[in-house]
Amino acid sequence: MRVADACLSTAMRAFNRGDRVLRGLGRNPPELEPDLLLRNARQRTGLTDVGVQALFGPLKRLMEALEREAQLTPLGRVMVRRHLVNLLETALLLQRDRSASVENQRILAPAFIVGLPRTGTTLLHNLLAQDPATRVPLTWEEMLPAGCPGSPALLRTATWKADARLAMANCIAPDFRRIHPLGFDRPEECVALMAPGFTSALFHTLYRVPSYQDWFEAARQTPGFEFHFRVLQQLQFRRATRRWVLKGPAHLFSLEALLCRYPDARLIQTHRDPLRAIPSIASLNATLRRAFSSQVDPVEIGRDCARRWHGALERFLLRRDSLPPDRVVDVAYAELTASPIAVVERIYDHLGWPYPATARAAMQDFLMANPRNACGVHRYSLPAFGLDAGQERKRFARYCERFGIEKEAHLRNSG
Repeated sequence: MRVADACLSTAMRAFNRGDRVLRGLGRNPPELEPDLLLRNARQRTGLTDVGVQALFGPLKRLMEALEREAQLTPLGRVMVRRHLVNLLETALLLQRDRSASVENQRILAPAFIVGLPRTGTTLLHNLLAQDPATRVPLTWEEMLPAGCPGSPALLRTATWKADARLAMANCIAPDFRRIHPLGFDRPEECVALMAPGFTSALFHTLYRVPSYQDWFEAARQTPGFEFHFRVLQQLQFRRATRRWVLKGPAHLFSLEALLCRYPDARLIQTHRDPLRAIPSIASLNATLRRAFSSQVDPVEIGRDCARRWHGALERFLLRRDSLPPDRVVDVAYAELTASPIAVVERIYDHLGWPYPATARAAMQDFLMANPRNACGVHRYSLPAFGLDAGQERKRFARYCERFGIEKEAHLRNSG
């Protein structure tokens, strides 16, 4: 751990101890109440209209779950409150920027990379992003989607703000960078685009909110996809594009809603041995929740991940089967890691995209500049999360048989 990280960790522990003392003296913790958060966001922006009134129901559900279930530390409460206010500010600013020019932006035939997390979705997204004809949402754009930086100075300010937030994230959860490297100019996934509608799988990843996640999986998810669409329109107005390529493993929970908003969407589904993917997902969740919660139970997280992601896969595939074959591409993790350029070429051919030599060269350069595990090795295991190999093999047997997914050799995993 770097000196700065160690200092911040010490400061975080001191904050939590000091806050408990102050609470004993009658000091109240930060309130998680929708009206107060909205008032704060309105004061900070000088705006009043969030644009999508349906977000308040999901926000109330989320905040109730945070109070009852998340076991937030004092510092965790402060950070959660800041997160939710930032999202409300984003909703207000996006509504401020709505104009005929933005609303007339058409999002045509977007391609979505889906599949269990930890199955090569990030690698594939980064590769496809190297093509100049492809548009992806960058991390800083997802954090600050409103506005239209019209000068180098404004762009530098926006990216500086995003970089500062990422630096803080790396400090409060330093192990996360080994799992999923962060960078203000890296492609990022869809959960953040949906978060201003408070209908997103992001929240149960960051915080222990099982009742909210139960609701999310059963809901129509309209507010989340409305903001997803609004952000893409705003970004496309900012910089025109030929095609969008998006990444959303969590869309396994929401294919029906995705196709309702984007009826001409294409799907690129990645596949990997679930006995490698599931404990890796659980490790990611545990790492993030430790930044906010006083109690993190790895066994509970592991079993929750296995049950939820298995159910999501089953429901996703039922809906996927109704799509024409030319709109879906399957990619095996082993094939992607062994021959990434060949996999990309197959995707382009299947979807009818031209694959110029310049795009191929840019992708090869990216692979050379970004070797695997450059930020460290991510280690995890099934037993650490209360998972039995035999039971999980049985749980996912039908999925593995359908896609010919090979069993990976080691149960003590990395990557």
